[in-house]
Amino acid sequence: MIIKQVTHSRQDETIEAKTRWFRSLSISERAELLNSYIDMILEVNPKIMELKRAQPIKGRIRIVSKT
Repeated sequence: MIIKQVTHSRQDETIEAKTRWFRSLSISERAELLNSYIDMILEVNPKIMELKRAQPIKGRIRIVSKT
């Protein structure tokens, strides 16, 4: 079961804080979260499963974080 909590701190919105939160979840909680995301995506766009031939993005993707 995922514990819902409201916070108003900008520190909780950093990628590092989100990573710590995700790592704190058990495997079953992570699976439940993934299932929730999939359900939401399918609800918003039911035809998404019909899409084929995904194309790679040209160029490189670089993730930069301030540490």
